[in-house]
Amino acid sequence: MEEPTQEQQLTAEELMERKEQMYQFYTESMKYLKAQFEYEEMLLKIDAARFERIKLQMQHAMMANPPEDLEGEEEAKENLKEELKTEGRKKLRKM
Repeated sequence: MEEPTQEQQLTAEELMERKEQMYQFYTESMKYLKAQFEYEEMLLKIDAARFERIKLQMQHAMMANPPEDLEGEEEAKENLKEELKTEGRKKLRKM
């Protein structure tokens, strides 16, 4: 058979005393938990404000320096490729 646990051996008075102790512990701990909650909430607000500030700074930087015309870049790359090909052919002809 199973061995009875300690909780099963408690009398009704002992059980009530335990419950009262638990209630007292949690009640006394609430002020610390509330302080921790407020601390965590404040950290969250600070992080959100930092994120918004960085996001705005990035938007300002992008407006000040808009990305270059991509079509112009593609044309420049194609021209460079063509120049390299013709230079390579010239070198082969000289050999």
